[in-house]
Amino acid sequence: MGENNPLQKYFRQPSIYVTLPSGGKHYPPGTLDMPANGEIPIYPMTAIDEITARTPDALFNGSAVMQIFKSCVPNIKDPWVIPQTDVDLLLTAIKIASYGHEMEMTVTCPHCSETQDYALDLRTVIDQYTAPDYAKSASIGDMEIYFRPMSYNELNTASQAQFEQQKAMVMTTENAEMADGEKMALLSEALSNVTRLSMDAIANSIALIRVAGENVENSDHIKEFINNADSKIFNRIRDHLAELRANAEMKPLRIKCSNEECSKEYEQPFTLDMSNFFA
Repeated sequence: MGENNPLQKYFRQPSIYVTLPSGGKHYPPGTLDMPANGEIPIYPMTAIDEITARTPDALFNGSAVMQIFKSCVPNIKDPWVIPQTDVDLLLTAIKIASYGHEMEMTVTCPHCSETQDYALDLRTVIDQYTAPDYAKSASIGDMEIYFRPMSYNELNTASQAQFEQQKAMVMTTENAEMADGEKMALLSEALSNVTRLSMDAIANSIALIRVAGENVENSDHIKEFINNADSKIFNRIRDHLAELRANAEMKPLRIKCSNEECSKEYEQPFTLDMSNFFA
């Protein structure tokens, strides 16, 4: 056994503690070490974490965020399984632990186009994160459909795939040398792929379907059902899922315009842009 490092007492310590919106649900067994009080310790980023956070390719494929989760939230053993309900809260908590609770934003008044700097208190953002009530099922005919949050891995994979398809559509549209027939075929294929990705996201958000006393949990069976359900059933499922998520969305910021001649209040949505969130 090696000698204890005399500098160990200077190692980083947890800066804040947070309660997960999920309450620890939807984590596979062994992937979350939940403290008795339910409060997860959040550590500030190391210098290596900061370098990782500024690597565009690593941010795009999700590996940077996964490594930051692993470093700053060690109670979560496998960051890829973090449910989407907890992702934004954990990222915001890591930002607070590393840089403090104030985040500077530049906002623009929609009434007069005045721009101003706005200091957002991220503690108020933390307090607003909630999880949808996934115990609320959707009854459609003799089916009872139960939902679940997608994992960080599923979200990341879907985002990458959708980005690639959208990029392909833009490149095809802007390609002046491509024949119109070939261009239309490629655009049709890309659009079909985007639609398929949306269908897959809905299928991945279904935990189980109870029908005739049987629980159908096989993901392939659920995906096949979503792809072959009639539009009325599909729309009911899509709308129910959208309602669940809408009930847990963070309210937009209320900001007063700094232009004295305007001075109107307006709403500013808060979204996490990973390209500059840790800048």
